Amino acid sequence: MTPNDNIKKKLKDFIREVFLVGDEDQELSDGDSFMQTGIIDSTGVLELASFIEREFAFTIEDDEMTPQNLDSISNLVAFISKKIG
Repeated sequence: MTPNDNIKKKLKDFIREVFLVGDEDQELSDGDSFMQTGIIDSTGVLELASFIEREFAFTIEDDEMTPQNLDSISNLVAFISKKIG
C-alpha cells in the first residue's frame, strides 16, 4: 500500500463512520464533491479538518480551507501529501 493509498483509506473510513452513518453502502468516488453530493456540509468541513489535523499532525491554515484542498477524496489526498511530504 502506497502512502497515498493509506491516506485515502483513513479518509474514506472516517467519512463513512462520521458522515455516512446508516448509509455506509453509498458509493464514495475519489473525485466526488462532498458539498455537491451532500455528504458533508460547511460544519462537517470543520469536523473533517479537525480529524485531518489530529490524524496527520499538521495545522490547516485559514487560507487552506478551500474546496481545492478539502472538497473530495482526491483533493484531500493531494493536499495532505503536499503538507506532510
